[in-house]
Amino acid sequence: MRKPPPFDSQYEAAGSLVERIAAEGAYCVAAIGAFSGDETRSADEVFLEQNARFQAHIADAAGLDAQLAELVFSLDRLTAEVSADLDSFRGLTLREKMAGWVSRQRMWRMYTERVREAPVIERLLDLLTKSDALAGLIAGQRAAITERHKAAELSLVDIVEQRRRLVVSIDIARLKMKELNAKALTTQGRIGVYGNRAHWEQMEAERRALKAEAERISAGEHEMRDDSQRRERFIGLFQAFVDSLNGRIAACNALLRKLLIDVEERLIIYQAQVDTDRPGMKVRIKPELFPDIAAPIRLFEKGMLVAQDLERRKSRADLEFARRFPTYAEPPPETSGAPLIDTARRSFRFSLPFLRS
Repeated sequence: MRKPPPFDSQYEAAGSLVERIAAEGAYCVAAIGAFSGDETRSADEVFLEQNARFQAHIADAAGLDAQLAELVFSLDRLTAEVSADLDSFRGLTLREKMAGWVSRQRMWRMYTERVREAPVIERLLDLLTKSDALAGLIAGQRAAITERHKAAELSLVDIVEQRRRLVVSIDIARLKMKELNAKALTTQGRIGVYGNRAHWEQMEAERRALKAEAERISAGEHEMRDDSQRRERFIGLFQAFVDSLNGRIAACNALLRKLLIDVEERLIIYQAQVDTDRPGMKVRIKPELFPDIAAPIRLFEKGMLVAQDLERRKSRADLEFARRFPTYAEPPPETSGAPLIDTARRSFRFSLPFLRS
C-alpha cells in the first residue's frame, strides 16, 4: 500500500491546477463556439494547433481528477488511522492496570481521562474541515465542467448540423451537375442535325451556358466538399473534448458520493468517541460551520446516522471509486470488508461514552 502525500500540499497543488485547467477549458469552449469555415489560415495549421491544445487540456484534466481522487483517498486513510487509535482505547494500559490493583475506581477514572484527553476529537474535526474544503473544490469543479459541457455541446451540435446541411447541398449539386451535363450533351448532339445555322449557333450558346453553369456548380461543390471534410475532422476533436467533460462530470459525482459517505463515517466515529449529549460537543459540528458537507451533518444532528446502513452504502461507493480510480482506491488489506468501528462490541462490564452507537 503506497503512502499518499500530505493532504495540504496536495490540496494546494490541485487548487493551482484547477485555475490553469479552467483557463484552457474556456479556450477550448470558445474555439468550438467560434468555429467557422472562413479561416484565414490553412485548415491543417489550425487543426494541428487546436489538436495540441485540446489534447493537452484533456490530459491535464485527467491529472486533476487523479489528484482529487488522491485527496479523497488520503482522507480515507487518515480516517482509518483515527479509527485504529480509537480501537486501541478498548484496552487498559499497564499503568491503569497497576492502579486497578489498588483501586478499580481510580483505574477507570484514569482510563476515562486518557480517552477524553486523546486528540481523536481534534483530529476528527480537522478531517471534517479538510472534507468540507475538498467537497467545495470538487463541487465547484463539477459546476464549472457542467457549464463548459453544456456550451461546448450546443456549439458542437450546430457544427454537426451545418455539416449535415453541407452534405445535403453537395448531393443536390451533384445531381444538378449530372442534369446539366446531360442536357449539354444532348444539345451538342442536335447541332448540325436540326434547323439552320442560326438555330445551330443558338444551341451552341445554350450548350456553353449549360457547361458553364455545370462548372460553376462543380467549383461550389468542391468548396463545400472541402469544408465538409474539414468540419468532419474538427468534429472528431470537439467530440473527444465533450466526451472528456462528460466523463469528468461522472468522476466528480463518484468522488463526491464517496467523500460524503466517508464524512458520515467520520461523524459516526465522533459520535462513538464522545458523549454528544454533553454540553458543547454537538455544537462544534454544525451545518453552517461546514457548508459543503452540510447534508450528512444534518443527519448527524437528527441522530439518523446508522453504522450498519452506512457500511452497505460505503461498499457500493468504494466499488464505484475503485472502478474509476483503480490506482487510488486500493483498500487496506488488513481492514478490507471490516466495519470502520465495531460499535456493538463491548470490552468492559459497562458502557463508556465513546462506545455509544
